[in-house]
Amino acid sequence: MRILISADMEGATGVTWTDDVVPGTEQWQRFRRLFTGDVNAVVRGLHAGGASDVLVNEAHSSQRNLLLEDLDDRARLLTGRHKPLSMMQGIDSGVDGVVFLGYHAGAGEDGVLSHTYLENQITGVWLDGVPASEGRLNAALAAEHGVPVLLVSGDDRTCEDAADYAPGARLVAVKECVSRYAAVCLPPSRTAEMLSAAARASMDRAVRAPGAAAAHRIEVEFDASHLAQAAAVVPTVEQTGVRRVGFDAATMTEAMKAFKVVTAIAAGAVQGKYG
Repeated sequence: MRILISADMEGATGVTWTDDVVPGTEQWQRFRRLFTGDVNAVVRGLHAGGASDVLVNEAHSSQRNLLLEDLDDRARLLTGRHKPLSMMQGIDSGVDGVVFLGYHAGAGEDGVLSHTYLENQITGVWLDGVPASEGRLNAALAAEHGVPVLLVSGDDRTCEDAADYAPGARLVAVKECVSRYAAVCLPPSRTAEMLSAAARASMDRAVRAPGAAAAHRIEVEFDASHLAQAAAVVPTVEQTGVRRVGFDAATMTEAMKAFKVVTAIAAGAVQGKYG
């Protein structure tokens, strides 16, 4: 049984504000250890439930955050940027299940460090007309490959979101959202137990099914008009409002690749303090 862990950092144990997740800060160095601890707890649980191979795909920022020297030696680590499927690299490699670890609520929603791909500039994303977090987008990509979402961890708002897009998944709230930059947090000794137990129990759903590709539409709303104008330069992307763009794709894989291009171009169009 081969399992993929898509490991983001904003929803990791104890994380509550910017410096906890920005590479190079003192706080980031501290939370790299807690982040790695969350991953190890899930790896232990997956193996206890019957997993024979666990691939951990770093999915946060530089995608060089986890401490390889502290990683459970039964796991393999996919680290570094510029992967075709980004957060979901490896979903097409014949895995039998995927774990969304350290996830967070989407742009425009209430939740600790809530966002979708870009930290500030995106105010909303919709997949086929439904508000979409990174989790919902990634779950749709997993479904295209017939891979079930086994477990989702993050704050309580993340779990509420996941209950809708992955109704069969185990949910672990490692903290309770108070605001975008505050949460009631559980210590790592407790979250490790919760994550391991949920990961072990989730293995009963680790069965890959036949995949099915389908057309999808993604719409993105920005906080400034020039970002929508910049994104609309991409072929197939149309500006549908002052701050909004949309595009159609034949498959979810193509949709996510186009979404990466849209967000990269928008990020490059940000100008200093005025955005």
